[in-house]
Amino acid sequence: MTHEFKSATRPTLSPRFYRAHGLGNDYLVMEAGEEWVASEGAVEAVCHRTQGVGSDGLVTLLSDSEPFALRMFNPDGGEFERSGNGLRILGSWLHRTGRVGGTPFRIVTGGDEVRMQVHSVDQLGLYDISVEMGRAEVGPGAVALNPGAVDSARNLGLDGATAFDLSDGGSVLLTPVSVGNPHAVVWGSPQMFHRVVEADMHRIGAALSTHPAFANGVNVQLARVVDSSTVEILIWERGVGPTSASGTSSCAVAVAAVVTGQVPPGEIRVTMPGGEMRVTVSAELDVILRGPVQAVGEGEIDAGFLAGLG
Repeated sequence: MTHEFKSATRPTLSPRFYRAHGLGNDYLVMEAGEEWVASEGAVEAVCHRTQGVGSDGLVTLLSDSEPFALRMFNPDGGEFERSGNGLRILGSWLHRTGRVGGTPFRIVTGGDEVRMQVHSVDQLGLYDISVEMGRAEVGPGAVALNPGAVDSARNLGLDGATAFDLSDGGSVLLTPVSVGNPHAVVWGSPQMFHRVVEADMHRIGAALSTHPAFANGVNVQLARVVDSSTVEILIWERGVGPTSASGTSSCAVAVAAVVTGQVPPGEIRVTMPGGEMRVTVSAELDVILRGPVQAVGEGEIDAGFLAGLG
């Protein structure tokens, strides 16, 4: 699946920001303005954990009416297609500012239009938000993976998975999935099916996320099926590294579990270090992501800091 979402022109933004997280995966939302340009270096500085505001990424809101247009940036300054948590955090901001209510609304990201809904918000600023992620695609072509890098002829022992050789001489079983951005869901060796191993996530995630066989890089998940409706995962995000939670990773793993026949279509619980999300996958691989968003607060970047960004 190919999406034209990048532009040579970076957006110009306001210094005001809103911060929220989905199970520990946090994003800043900033709107169009005139004070600073979201260049790669500027975004990296703003997202820096100790020398900036700090976040796992930046969501820029570029229109004030539906369908709401936005662009997303990783903390390394690179632009990317979409984030399930980033989208839902934006949804909480639109609700907080009175631009949407409890009915579904539309946003445009990565060249695609998707529908979202704010189901509820409590007095502690905890939102329950769902987003229709569209129809997933699977296979090497869906994630711009060089077909010569995989071997589907081996006896893999898992339908819908393919073998991929790592540069360290090891091999993994993975299912390539696109939910608007690329994912490699790694099922690991048979002995790893019994538990998700953090050390293996660091080794495999680092090796796969920037592997040249993936033309656009890839998000990586190490997954195991707990039961017929539950999957456990660890996550390595492209441009970020290990993270406690990810909406699109949850969707990708749920889709991969369905296409490999390990879980039937329907609502699937995806558990990760940050908590749990619910992903509904249809037989046609249409995906809906639902989970919590916690509002943290609002603020404004200092004018001197912005001036230092150049």
